[in-house]
Amino acid sequence: MSSLSSPSSPPSLPTVDDIRALHLKYAPTPEAFELVHTHCRVVAELAERMRAEAAPEADAEWVRAGALLHDIGVYELFDADGRFRMGEYVRHGVIGHEILRREGFPERLCRFCSCHTGVGITRDDIRRQGLPLPEADYVATTTEEQLVMYADKFHTKSDPPAFLTAETYAAGLARMFGPEKTAGFEALRDRFGEPDVAGCAARYGHVLR
Repeated sequence: MSSLSSPSSPPSLPTVDDIRALHLKYAPTPEAFELVHTHCRVVAELAERMRAEAAPEADAEWVRAGALLHDIGVYELFDADGRFRMGEYVRHGVIGHEILRREGFPERLCRFCSCHTGVGITRDDIRRQGLPLPEADYVATTTEEQLVMYADKFHTKSDPPAFLTAETYAAGLARMFGPEKTAGFEALRDRFGEPDVAGCAARYGHVLR
């Protein structure tokens, strides 16, 4: 498998093999590894396709590394029976950020974990919703972060895993969080377009919603 790094990349950027090893290190079961690592691979594929078509100025290697690592914190939310502790799921990004920080990775890479949930979580969101997170703005700001956050919206680690159309995700977002968050998603949709989720669903053998 090819390395993520290139002569111009910082030495701290992990290779694809490094990232897979990190997933194996933190996955509590083989099933958890398969679920989370596959999801991250899907997000990396979607993000790279949209980067190439809509944002070629974005750094492809950082997009790929960020996508492959964005959900590393999910592993700490599996219970003893291998199920998600869904009530704590909103914390998986900050958990992942801390994991990568402990592993010695730079803040730029850690942020892909903490800044990909929904279409961004703000201090105001945390206060209004009483979210179990340290008060801060967890918002994607760079093009690379925005690509990973947006690509993540098109695949879910449900049982069974599924690909989502833009319409399906937007409808759920509107029901749960209202027009402000939906507007943010639509802005990303206008900027980056829509990935071929139907084709990906067929290749991965996942359902399409």
